[in-house]
Amino acid sequence: MARSLTSAIDVAVNHEGTCLIAFHKDARPDVLHHTLEPAGRKHYLERYLDGPYLLDPLYQLAIQRGQPNLCRFREAVPDRFRSSEYYRQYCERTHLLDEIDYLARVSTRTTIVLVVGRRDRMFTRAELGRLRLIEPMVLASMREIWKAWLERTGNVSGVDNVHARLTTCFDNFGQKKLTKRERKISQLLLHGHSLKSVEKELKIAPGTVMVHKRNLFAKLEISSQNELFSLFIDDLKSL
Repeated sequence: MARSLTSAIDVAVNHEGTCLIAFHKDARPDVLHHTLEPAGRKHYLERYLDGPYLLDPLYQLAIQRGQPNLCRFREAVPDRFRSSEYYRQYCERTHLLDEIDYLARVSTRTTIVLVVGRRDRMFTRAELGRLRLIEPMVLASMREIWKAWLERTGNVSGVDNVHARLTTCFDNFGQKKLTKRERKISQLLLHGHSLKSVEKELKIAPGTVMVHKRNLFAKLEISSQNELFSLFIDDLKSL
């Protein structure tokens, strides 16, 4: 069934790979199907599922309310995401120049996402039009694939202790050294927000974020957001 869906995408547009992922509010993602080569699978999927998915804008979009059924990844990310260390470590290495995502909510806890990627050029307006045209069929197929997955695996809602530990690690990152406000700012920086975007998200006065950033960097004994990301990854690896 997943191959038939991929074939339908093939007819609509040329692309360099697809990946069908189930994002859950209370568990690690499940990869339902993909067309990645072995090297890509090891880097993008296996490492990704170890915890960095928490920083993925697509994961954040999938678990929130009112997400779109179709979006362009580059238009759904924080303003400095492409300068973030997460982007350099996980997105840039996929060599995708453009990405279109279909999102289908299948329960209160789960949204299925079909990633359609391209490496050589951007999707044109005409190609986006064709992808929108087949949207009802694609979403219906994604829901059928999810039903088949549940029947085959018995995957039902339950406690995922690993996801819970990963989420707690992110929520409590820097807890021993940082204030609550500084921890929130560090989380937004990890997600790829600029200082201006952080000010907007937290509704605080211009310049205040810079002071908090300078203080949290000093407390963590770091001098860059690259080091901030490395500290977070080290925390994940220690679980």
